[in-house]
Amino acid sequence: MFVRDYKLLFTEHNLHNINLITPSSSDERIKQIDNHSTSFIYVVSSASTTGIKQADNNVLKTMFSRLQNIKSPTLIGFGISDKKTFNNACNYANGAIIGSAFVKSLVGHKKIHEYIKSVINIK
Repeated sequence: MFVRDYKLLFTEHNLHNINLITPSSSDERIKQIDNHSTSFIYVVSSASTTGIKQADNNVLKTMFSRLQNIKSPTLIGFGISDKKTFNNACNYANGAIIGSAFVKSLVGHKKIHEYIKSVINIK
């Protein structure tokens, strides 16, 4: 299947292809992803595996200085696990994605709403 076939299929079913940008993505690649994005861009905060460590604030600052002129919304993922890392990521992006820490909270039998309340301010 060619890329254009995927685009037609996604459009037909109201789906979006979410592209990722990493700290090693070139400026040219970032521009291409932004030009083809129909939703948000997933910004990977580090070159490590998800769930390994917290997002590095210096990496976030450097990376987001490169993303200031893009038009697509951005969400940071990898290393986002608690209120502190969530709020820090939101200083640089439109939001954050919590993956591994959320799954781990389920394994520990913590109620979903309790975990979410511990990260963001909801009642």
